[in-house]
Amino acid sequence: MGEIKKVVLAYSGGLDTSVILKWLQEEYGAEVITFTADLGQGEDLEKVRERAIKTGASKVYIEDLKEEFVYNYVFPALKAGAVYESKYMLSTALGRPLIAKKLVEIAEKEGADAVAHGCTGKGNDQVRFEVTVSALNPNLKVLAPVREWSMRSREEEIEYAMKHGIPVEATKKSPYSVDLNLWGRSIECGVLEDPWVEPPEEVFKLTVSPKEAPDEPTYLEIEFREGIPVALNGEEMNGVELIQKLNEIAGRNGVGRVDLVENRLVGIKSREVYEHPAATVLHTALRGLEEITLERETRHFKEILANKYAELVYYGLWFHPLREAIDSFMNTIHRTTTGTVRVKLFKGSCAVVGRKSPYSLYDYSLATYEKGDMFDHKAAEGFIKLWGLPLKIKAAVDSKAKGE
Repeated sequence: MGEIKKVVLAYSGGLDTSVILKWLQEEYGAEVITFTADLGQGEDLEKVRERAIKTGASKVYIEDLKEEFVYNYVFPALKAGAVYESKYMLSTALGRPLIAKKLVEIAEKEGADAVAHGCTGKGNDQVRFEVTVSALNPNLKVLAPVREWSMRSREEEIEYAMKHGIPVEATKKSPYSVDLNLWGRSIECGVLEDPWVEPPEEVFKLTVSPKEAPDEPTYLEIEFREGIPVALNGEEMNGVELIQKLNEIAGRNGVGRVDLVENRLVGIKSREVYEHPAATVLHTALRGLEEITLERETRHFKEILANKYAELVYYGLWFHPLREAIDSFMNTIHRTTTGTVRVKLFKGSCAVVGRKSPYSLYDYSLATYEKGDMFDHKAAEGFIKLWGLPLKIKAAVDSKAKGE
């Protein structure tokens, strides 16, 4: 692999990455710089800084990336309708390319030979990190210590940490593996590894149980401008604040819980539980607005591209030219996706109950069955004859072939 003198590590401050920080110094004799991204996970990042320095980091980068995350990653995926396997709103998957991009930028700035991450050899995130790095700077080496070292359990990592004086707060392990950012929270491991077991209430943090949610529905009005949410209940706000408020309100109503046995990129099935209150509301609302602003063929084709977009994100191909091309398509069709959607939140459900737009394609005079109906009913007869003509001809030929 060649000599590695300086490494930039994606650092969370937890046990794994703290052990990795020391291990890289011991194993490679390398200078290690840490990078921590604030994607709205709500951690005390000053504690993370202190822990990195105490564990031997030569320099610590902590960056608030919430706005860049929302406007450059989350909202494009929202406009595309990207939901993996119809359930997962890609919260973790959308954060990884941004973190990897920043790792590359810092490595280039600091003259590092390599970047490192704490992903296992069985998950999707290793792919997302490494493919992004290779797409942005193919000359950078990528280190994945968890795939390299001999430690095979948390107990061994704790033992290593104690031996090397690494400051780790907790030695008691939660049975769950959790990732959190503004767009959602993912939970795996523990009892969730049995797909027959109902997720226990303890795994949820962003959402209350639907049965504990208010007995009266909550109504929200969300305003979109060209496919981007810009206001909540008439109050304009930036994307970060809007998502934070929706997480709170929808979470209070038990909205956004997902239980999915998904197909991982590495070829295995994995049981994942997700909480994405704001994402659920915004995806639901935007689809409701599209019902009146997108004409039929465009809307149907968008569904095909939405599925492909979700796959690209999930598979770690954010910087793929196809994703950029699909973004161009989505930006074009959403030029008129402007308007307001009213949603009803009630005990875990989120439903569109109203939508309006200055560009609405809904024409009351054509849709109504009441007085004032302007639809030309007589034209339907000719339309049906022509529409069904190919099948009529085929039926005649089939009948002739059978000798009837």
